[in-house]
Amino acid sequence: MLIYLNGEYLDYSEAKLPVDERGLQFADGIYEVALIWDGRYVDLDRHLQRLERSAATLELRLPFMQSEIRAVAEELLRRAQPRLASLYLQVTRGVAPRDHRFPAGTVPPTVIAYIKDATIDQEGMENGVAAITEPDLRWLRCDVKSVSLLPNVLARQHAAARGVREAILVRAGIGVTEGSATNIWMVRHGSVVTAPESNWILSGIVRGVVMELTNAERLPVAERFATQEELMQADEVFLTSTTSFVTPIVQVDGRSIGDGTPGPVTMRLQELYMERLSRLASHVVD
Repeated sequence: MLIYLNGEYLDYSEAKLPVDERGLQFADGIYEVALIWDGRYVDLDRHLQRLERSAATLELRLPFMQSEIRAVAEELLRRAQPRLASLYLQVTRGVAPRDHRFPAGTVPPTVIAYIKDATIDQEGMENGVAAITEPDLRWLRCDVKSVSLLPNVLARQHAAARGVREAILVRAGIGVTEGSATNIWMVRHGSVVTAPESNWILSGIVRGVVMELTNAERLPVAERFATQEELMQADEVFLTSTTSFVTPIVQVDGRSIGDGTPGPVTMRLQELYMERLSRLASHVVD
């Protein structure tokens, strides 16, 4: 695997960081994961814009312009030549003596980027997946794509231990927020429902695209926090993410959603999203 690390392209075995790197010590950093479909980046501009928003919130100075990091991404793509993969991009506050305060003086941020192969869960996309609900124990700035992901990790591990795909997070006093690594949607009484953009969720790139698709299809959409009871009584539930696309959820906490099969609204949105990927791969402008 080829790694970009602070201006150099290195073999995986050669890429090393000091122990006092703030990403390691404090999870003091941000990241993005962008899809590579049929050898081309999908919505990379949107990912880089979100990276800038996350950096601004954390008062983290990005050491590059969008055009510069895009050039790095394109060089990694040229060298790896993948068909289906993802780009991982991470920026931390850099290397400094361990202190909760920001480093004094000028400390270069640490920039890491690499490409890894991806796979499609075709069975899950066609037949649906199962999920569990979990308490949402994350910090209060979930809109920042921070590398501090321990609550997400624990929730996803709990899902894996139960033999299901995802953990749907429920915030006390708020309602259903999102998944451990996805945005969550439901269809109820003909309306598509998903949590609103706020500090309680990470507004996914695919979430934004699917919102555009629902508008184009003239589907009624309500951006609000659903209750756990509404989730369990939904006609359809689905998740979205960069590497999961649009995937139906047909069972939650051991109970079937609807009739236990992917619903028509979910499958229509999945179809539209995959058509969009095909158009982008064919160099057709939306």
